[in-house]
Amino acid sequence: MNIWRNTAAHPGWPRAVGPVRVRAGLVRLRPVRLRDGAAWSRTRLADRAHLEPWEPVAEVNWEARHAVSSWPSMCSGLRAEARRGRMLPYAIELDGEFCGQLTIGNVTHGALRSAWIGYWVAKEVNGGGIATAALALGLDHGFGPVMLHRIEATVRPENAASRRVLAKVGFREEGLLRRYLEVDGAWRDHLLVALTIEEMSGSATSALVRAGHASWS
Repeated sequence: MNIWRNTAAHPGWPRAVGPVRVRAGLVRLRPVRLRDGAAWSRTRLADRAHLEPWEPVAEVNWEARHAVSSWPSMCSGLRAEARRGRMLPYAIELDGEFCGQLTIGNVTHGALRSAWIGYWVAKEVNGGGIATAALALGLDHGFGPVMLHRIEATVRPENAASRRVLAKVGFREEGLLRRYLEVDGAWRDHLLVALTIEEMSGSATSALVRAGHASWS
């Protein structure tokens, strides 16, 4: 009975998603875990110049926020939100190794059935199709087991690489959010992109396979 209640409150969690193969290797999503701390910290600290210009300002400086010692409380908080049905915090794995994160957040059921999706991938593995594959897997999971109707994302207009990734998996632009988030020292405009289940032709991952961008493992 407890298992049924947890599944009903948050369908699709804590299920792993994938894998699918892209140029860089085998990509899958699985729930974040405490032992990700060393890889998470090492990657976030090394990639500060690559990641910080696109992420919201935080009260704690980058080094302190991404120290290994910060991960246990962060991971526990993410998993607590998942148990409450509000979030699906995933690690992105490449060939079984941690290489980034994908989060489906602000999960709302009832009449709305919507969420947002966000991701980051280590700079050293950029360009191999990992982010695109992870997003496609996240969309299929959100519209499938999680039973969402709408998934949205925001991206700065200047972030051409992320805009290409979002477009490749089918997101369409809905509008410009003026001075939406404080990022990189200023209030930045963001594009709102979204997808609803009616716009999906089969699965996002299958579409990547048909287009030759991925293959089944």
